[in-house]
Amino acid sequence: MGISLNALSINSRAANQSLLITTVAYLLLNGAQLFETAVLVPVWTAAPPASLHLFQGQFGLDFKSFWIVAHSLHELTFLAALLLNWKIAPRRRVLIVVLVIHMIVRAWTLLYFAPVIISFQQTPFSATIDQTLQEKAALWRTLNVIRVAIFTLLSFALIPLNRIGSETRNALSQA
Repeated sequence: MGISLNALSINSRAANQSLLITTVAYLLLNGAQLFETAVLVPVWTAAPPASLHLFQGQFGLDFKSFWIVAHSLHELTFLAALLLNWKIAPRRRVLIVVLVIHMIVRAWTLLYFAPVIISFQQTPFSATIDQTLQEKAALWRTLNVIRVAIFTLLSFALIPLNRIGSETRNALSQA
């Protein structure tokens, strides 16, 4: 074998650490998604436009900056993990599948969820309830639960990969 055990150990350590970092980042992202879905979404979707007060005024909530930074950091760690784990075939296959599905759901987010919530944020407050807005909010809420479930399942798919690397390293070091 042309690779020294020391070089293998360093590469393996970097691969393992990058995978652990992206797994933790994804799980933290899921935590924020679950909090938003369980606590905030039911409030603003309850009876729009009356319930849209969360988005109004000087201190109205705006999630955009948070989600841009959070997803960007996670996706950078994910790409680093994919590159550093490229030579570990079982990991590479799962990471590619998870990344492709993740990017499809992110596209769905950018094409549907972001524009709809921005339109809600820009809807003027009114003490009344608009049936059409309520139906639109209910659909957003339902689809959001599906989206968050997909993201959560994708992050769970990364957890067992952390064992694959240590098993591979142990097998290679014994060879």
